[in-house]
Amino acid sequence: MGSTTSLRRTGVALLSAAVLAALPVVARRTDRVRRRVAAEQRGRTAWQGGWAASPQAPIAPFGPNWSEQGFADHTVRQVVRVSTGGTKARIELSNRYGSTPLRITGATVARTDEGASVEAGSVRRLSFGKDRSVTIPAGGRALSDGVPFRVGALESVTVTLYLAAPTGPATFHAAASATSYRADGDHRFDRGAAAFKETSDSWYYLSGVEVSGGKAPRRDGVVAFGDSITDGVGSTPNTNNRYPDELAERFVAAGQPRSVVNHGIGGNQITNDTAWAGEKAVARFGKDVLGEPGVGTVIVLEGINDIGGSGSSWQGFPGGPTPEVSAEQLVEGHRTLIRQAHAKGIKAVGATLTPVKGSAYYSEVNEAKRDAVNHWIRTSGEYDAVVDLDRALADPADRDRMLPAYDSGDGLHPNDAGFRVMAGALDLDTL
Repeated sequence: MGSTTSLRRTGVALLSAAVLAALPVVARRTDRVRRRVAAEQRGRTAWQGGWAASPQAPIAPFGPNWSEQGFADHTVRQVVRVSTGGTKARIELSNRYGSTPLRITGATVARTDEGASVEAGSVRRLSFGKDRSVTIPAGGRALSDGVPFRVGALESVTVTLYLAAPTGPATFHAAASATSYRADGDHRFDRGAAAFKETSDSWYYLSGVEVSGGKAPRRDGVVAFGDSITDGVGSTPNTNNRYPDELAERFVAAGQPRSVVNHGIGGNQITNDTAWAGEKAVARFGKDVLGEPGVGTVIVLEGINDIGGSGSSWQGFPGGPTPEVSAEQLVEGHRTLIRQAHAKGIKAVGATLTPVKGSAYYSEVNEAKRDAVNHWIRTSGEYDAVVDLDRALADPADRDRMLPAYDSGDGLHPNDAGFRVMAGALDLDTL
């Protein structure tokens, strides 16, 4: 009996010693995890914008989408192309226009195969502060933790969100020029596309994909800021032919991949908020442009909707025309954007307003305003650089009209060839 008791005491002592010896190792590992998470949250990891889209309030002005109803026990799968690569990735989710907290039950990122399918073995679970789920407050946003994920410039990634609880109306981006997919139930880890039976032409909650660990970090990211012409309306869906996409391709072809992200919103104006086309540019600039990591340059192409949708000139805007605006008001709006950029050390490149003759926006009064704004952009010297997209797209036989070869068909939005010309007009060395 005494021998057995002695053996037990010896065993307990040895076990206790082993546990105590292991505790410093566990503590060190826990500390490393905490330090890594804290560093990412403080922004010490050198992140670059790979892809972005400006959030919009839920609305369906031009046809049905999923924003007004929202989601309940749905998986949403979205495919986006990154402009620059890296070895780690994280996503940004936005509840900017939500009226209640948004619960993301879980999320994954994977390499895109085709449509809603993903490459075998590429799915990575995303976490948020090391939790698998996250609740985003109304008006807020969330960044996932970085996950090891090697992706090259101009490669597509698939982000999948599972939304178990009813979300209510969803913050989204209306004109994706890309297909999103929806399935009933939880299909975050599906490789195949069979469960994703519904599609939409908008993006939901996803507002950014960021990468790190590629080239040496520099503050040389480019933000394209504007309206539907920046957003890519008129380009062929699912082909990444918007002008910022074409610009990213030029950087890659030159052997200098750079972060190029798109913050265009179809219908957006400089001077007026609209329910269907977002907050006015001077208000959203700080959130959409200045909030991007590693930005060095912003290209501003804004103002044509203020002109074409104002007063009684055109009744085609959802909700009716917006208040009349003068060229002087538009110039002051541009000056506000320049000041905001310069206050953060960001170079501002002004783009002239593109031709509209033959479109519903055209009138002699509107053309006079467009000419006045363009003259100021070209000659004032207030922008750090100018790209003359008006002249790049104009028909030599009628400079107020877009060359037919570049026209998507409405006289206002370029087609794929036109967007390629726009990107080609930019001087890479000035960006």
